Amino acid sequence: MVLAVAGIGYFVAAIIAARIFLASRGGPLAAFAPGVSILKSLKGLDPGMIDAFRSHCRQTYVGEFELLFGVSSLDDPAVAAVMQLREEFPERAIGLIECPQRLGTNGKVSTLVQLAARARYDFLLINDSDITVSPRYLERVMGLFAPQSSNVKRGKAGKEVGMVTALYRGRAHGTLPSRFEALGIATDFLAGVLLSRMIEGGLGFGLGSTLAVSRGALDKIGGLLPLVDFLADDNELGTRVARAGYRIALSAEVVETAVPPYDWRGFSQHQLRWARTVRDASPLGYLGLVFTHGLCWAVLNVVASGLSPVSLWLLGMSFFLRLTLAMMVGAEVLGDHQVLPNLWLLPIRDVAAMGVWAAGFAGHTIVWRGERFLLKSGKLYKAEESTS
Repeated sequence: MVLAVAGIGYFVAAIIAARIFLASRGGPLAAFAPGVSILKSLKGLDPGMIDAFRSHCRQTYVGEFELLFGVSSLDDPAVAAVMQLREEFPERAIGLIECPQRLGTNGKVSTLVQLAARARYDFLLINDSDITVSPRYLERVMGLFAPQSSNVKRGKAGKEVGMVTALYRGRAHGTLPSRFEALGIATDFLAGVLLSRMIEGGLGFGLGSTLAVSRGALDKIGGLLPLVDFLADDNELGTRVARAGYRIALSAEVVETAVPPYDWRGFSQHQLRWARTVRDASPLGYLGLVFTHGLCWAVLNVVASGLSPVSLWLLGMSFFLRLTLAMMVGAEVLGDHQVLPNLWLLPIRDVAAMGVWAAGFAGHTIVWRGERFLLKSGKLYKAEESTS
C-alpha cells in the first residue's frame, strides 16, 4: 500500500513537471546562428536512416553548418547512404571520413573523437544516425547558446550554456517489442527526465538524441577522448559539462528516433543494458525507480489486501493518473501519434518494465552490438577481461 501511494505521488509530480515544461517552451528564440558541425558515427544501416539524413539537409538555418559522417571502414554499408545523400543535396557540405582507430571499447565515441578533429566550427552537434528532425531543428537548438538566452530567460544572471539537448519520441517498426520500447520512451523514460529537470532546477546530463556542445565547454572537460570507454557517453558528457560550471539547456525541439523491429531477445537485451547502465551511473537513483512502478504496486496491493475497498480505490486512482501521464508526456509534450492506439498495451508494458528493473540488480553483464561486456563505474570491459 505504501508503494502504491508513493507511485501515485510520482505520477502527480511527473504530470506537474510536464506542465511546467509545456509552459516554458513557448518563448521566442534568440537570433543566434553560429556555424555548427554535425557529427554522426555510422555502423551499418538503421531503419529509415537515409530519411533521417535528408531531414538534416533540409534545415532553414541561416548560419553555416556541415555534416560529417564517420565510419570505421569504407566497406561499411552506410557509405552508400552518404554517397546518395551527397548526390541529392550537392549544395550541402557533407563529409565522409574514415575513422579506423579504435581508441576504446566504445566504437561510436572513438569515431566521434576523430570526426571532432576534422570539424570546422566552434559548435559541435552529435546525434545518432537514425534521428529525424524538423526543418527548424538547428535554429531551435543553437538559439539557446545565445548569451541572453541564459540570462534574460531566468530573469537574472545565470550560467553560460555549454550544452543543449532535446527530448525524443520513438518510431516503432512493426513488431510488438518495438512498440513496447517506443511506448516506454514516450510514457515512462522521458517523464522521469522532465521530473528530474523540475526537482533539480535544470538538467545535469545529456540525451543522445541531441548533444550540442560548444568548443569552450568541450575543451574545458578534456574533449571526447576521456569518454571512449564509457557506455552512457551522452550521460557522461553532460555530467562533465555541468560539473565544469556550464548550464545544460533543454530545447523545445522534439526529435524522432527509429526503434528497430526487435524480437523479444533483442528487446530484453536492450532494455537490460539500459537498466544496468542507469543502475551503474546512479545506484540510489536506480533504487528510487521503485516508486515509478505505481500501477504494478497498486495491482499487487489489491491482491495482498483481498480486494479491499481502499486497495480498489488506489488502483483506480493509479490507473487514471498513469493514463493521464502517458497522454500528457507522450501525446502533448512529444507529439507521439503512436501513444493513443498503443495505450491498451501500457499495463502490460509496465509489468514488463518492472521485471526488467528487478533483473537490472542481478549482474553487471550487458550485450551491445552482439558483444558481451562488463559494466563497471560507467566503463565497458570485454566480458572475458578482468575488471580489477
